[in-house]
Amino acid sequence: MDDSALVERAQSGDTSAYHCLMTLYQDLAFRAAYLITHDAAEAEDAAQEGFVKAFYALDRFRPGSPFRPWLLRIVTNEALNRRRAAGRRSGLIERVTRERLFPRWQPSPESAIVAEETRSTLLGELRVLSEMDRAVLSYRYLLDMPVDEIASILDCPQRTVRSRIARAMKRLEARLSQPDERAPAPDRSESSRA
Repeated sequence: MDDSALVERAQSGDTSAYHCLMTLYQDLAFRAAYLITHDAAEAEDAAQEGFVKAFYALDRFRPGSPFRPWLLRIVTNEALNRRRAAGRRSGLIERVTRERLFPRWQPSPESAIVAEETRSTLLGELRVLSEMDRAVLSYRYLLDMPVDEIASILDCPQRTVRSRIARAMKRLEARLSQPDERAPAPDRSESSRA
C-alpha cells in the first residue's frame, strides 16, 4: 500500500495505518534527526516526538502531497529544537553504521582502512561547517535525498537548496585541500646531513 492510502486511512482514525507509516520511515527519521543532534538517544527521542507531532497534525496534511518530506520536516524541526535547547555542538554522525550506508559493499582490508580514514577525514571536516552546510550535504549525499525533497524539508525553493549545496561543497573542498596543520613538520635535520 502506498503512502497516500496509508495517510488517508490514518486521517480517518486507523492507527494501524499510521503504525505502518512509522515502521516505513522510522530508520530514515532517526538518521535525519541524528544528523542534527549527533546523539543517538536525542535522535531517537526527536524522531519519536516527530512521529507523535505528525500524528496529531495529520488533519493539516494536504492530500496528494508527499508524506516523507512532510514528516521529515517535522522530525528535523524537533531535532533542531532539541539541539538548540541543549546547546550541543558535538560532532556530526559519530555512529552511522556502514551497513546502512553501504549494505552490500564488502571492501578488502586495505581498502576498508583507506575508506575509514577518508570517512573520518570527511566527517571531521563536516563537523566544522555551519549547521545549514552540514544539513544540506548530509541530506543530499549521506541520506541520498533528491533536491526537491530537501527543499520541502527545509521549506525553501529548490534553487536555494542547489546553491546551498554548491556553496557548502566549495567550503568543504577548500577545507579538504588545505594541508593538515596537525601533521608533524618534516625533519629537516635528516636532509641537511645527507
